[in-house]
Amino acid sequence: MEDVMEHRTLGQGLKVSAEGLGCMGMSEFYGAGDDKESVATIHEALDSGVTFLDTADMYGPFTNERLVGEAIKGRRDEVVIATKFGNQRGEDGSFIRINGTPDYVLEACDASLARLGVDVIDLYYQHRVDRTVPIEETFGAMKTLVEAGKVRHLGISEASSATIERAHAVFPLTALQSEYSLWSREPEDDTLATCRRLGIGFVAYSPLGRGFLTDEAATSATGEGDFRSQHPRFSGEARERNLELVGNLEQIARAKDVTVAQLALAWVLSRGADIVPIPGTKRRKWLRENIAALEISLSDDDVAALEAAVPRSAVQGDRYQAASMRSLNG
Repeated sequence: MEDVMEHRTLGQGLKVSAEGLGCMGMSEFYGAGDDKESVATIHEALDSGVTFLDTADMYGPFTNERLVGEAIKGRRDEVVIATKFGNQRGEDGSFIRINGTPDYVLEACDASLARLGVDVIDLYYQHRVDRTVPIEETFGAMKTLVEAGKVRHLGISEASSATIERAHAVFPLTALQSEYSLWSREPEDDTLATCRRLGIGFVAYSPLGRGFLTDEAATSATGEGDFRSQHPRFSGEARERNLELVGNLEQIARAKDVTVAQLALAWVLSRGADIVPIPGTKRRKWLRENIAALEISLSDDDVAALEAAVPRSAVQGDRYQAASMRSLNG
C-alpha cells in the first residue's frame, strides 16, 4: 500500500502520511501492553506507508519512547518522529508538574533523543502549556534546540489561540496537536482558524474518541488499568447517552458497509488537507481497519449526516477528569 499512501504537509514543509499512528496506548493508559505486538504494529504501519509516529516522554513513563526507538532501528529514514515534553513525571510514574522552564526543555529533549536512539527529533511539542512560565521563554529554549540541530520542527498541544500566536512569533510553529473528533469539536471554535491563518498544521489526537467511536464502544474502558473508566464520558448516564450517538453512527456505517471507526476517521480526514489524525492502537488488526479509512470518500451530504448523527450539543460529559481539564486551552 506504500505507493498509494496519501501525504499531507504540516506547516511550511513537514510532509507526513495523511494518517499517523499514536503510540501512547502501547505503554500506558489502555490496560496491559504487549511490546512484541506493539513493535509488529509499528512495523506494519511503516510497511503500509504510515510515516508519522507520535509518542511523548510521559508515556510509560519513559518506556514508550524506548519502544518506538527499538521499533524504528534500521528504518529511521522512513519515519517522521513526533514526541513531546512538559508533563513532568517521576520514574515511579508520579505526576510532578507541568514544566515549561527553559532548563527543563533542554534536559527533556536530550533525554528523549537518548531514549529514541536518534540524533534529531522531527517534531517536538510542548505537551501542555505551563501557565507559570511565559510562553516566550519556553519557545525561546525550543528555538535553540532547532538551532542546535536536535529538533527540526516545533509544535504545541492543547494551547489557546492567544498562546499559539505568541509561540509562533518566537519560532514558526509546524503543528498544533489537540483532541478533535466527531464528539470533540472544540477546535472549530477558534484554534483551527488560528492555525489556518498562521499556516500551522493541525494534528488530531483521539480521532476515535479514545475508542468510543468504534464498533466496540459498548465494551471500551472495561479493562484493569484503563484510564478511560475515570472519564466522565465513559461513566454512568453520560456513557449510556453517548452510546445512543454511536448507535446513530452504526446505522450509517452499515449502509456504507464500513466500520464506525472508519467513518469517524474519514470525517476527520475530510475536514481539511491541513489536518492529520493520529489514531492510536497497539494491535495490527485495528491498524489495518484505520488505514482503510483513507479509501473512504465522503460527500457534503455524508458529512452533514454524520454531524447530525452526533450533534455537538448531545455529547455528554467532559473530555477528561476535572484536574486534567484545567490543563487544556493553556
